[in-house]
Amino acid sequence: MFGLMEPSPTQKGNIAETAITAEAIRLGIDVLRPVVDGYRYDLVFDTGPKLLRIQCKWARLVDDVVRVCLRTNRTTPAGYVTTTYEAHEIDAFAAWCADLRTCYLLPIEEFAGRTHAYLRLSQAKNNQSLRVHWAASYELGAIAQLGERRAGSAKVAGSSPASSIAV
Repeated sequence: MFGLMEPSPTQKGNIAETAITAEAIRLGIDVLRPVVDGYRYDLVFDTGPKLLRIQCKWARLVDDVVRVCLRTNRTTPAGYVTTTYEAHEIDAFAAWCADLRTCYLLPIEEFAGRTHAYLRLSQAKNNQSLRVHWAASYELGAIAQLGERRAGSAKVAGSSPASSIAV
């Protein structure tokens, strides 16, 4: 996909944030950016009735599964630190899968404290369906749960059923 060299983690983050921003704007979602760094969220989606704090992530396609790493890793004076995200920090993850050119929105209520999310594109070989997260249910362009838009703004098209993500 990227030629000879794989993008660095920083480049992947920048690509994901830019692609998510572009997709949200294309869907009629107003996107805000913090003026300074240091917040646990990268973007804010203005849905009209709500402001949603969004943490952007890069997603990989492995077999028929979109894999999203939901943790953050950094080196501190105390050593290597891995953390996850909680509902008081963000409202959702937005993930960009470059292989599929698709954005996904994962509500923190379903993924708080988790290190990874696995979104299935097709039925598992063992036909398991209990507790499966279907990728189609989380596509940013397929969700209606972002709320009603202001008059004159584009509305996000809904899926059926209309609320697979509560925000």
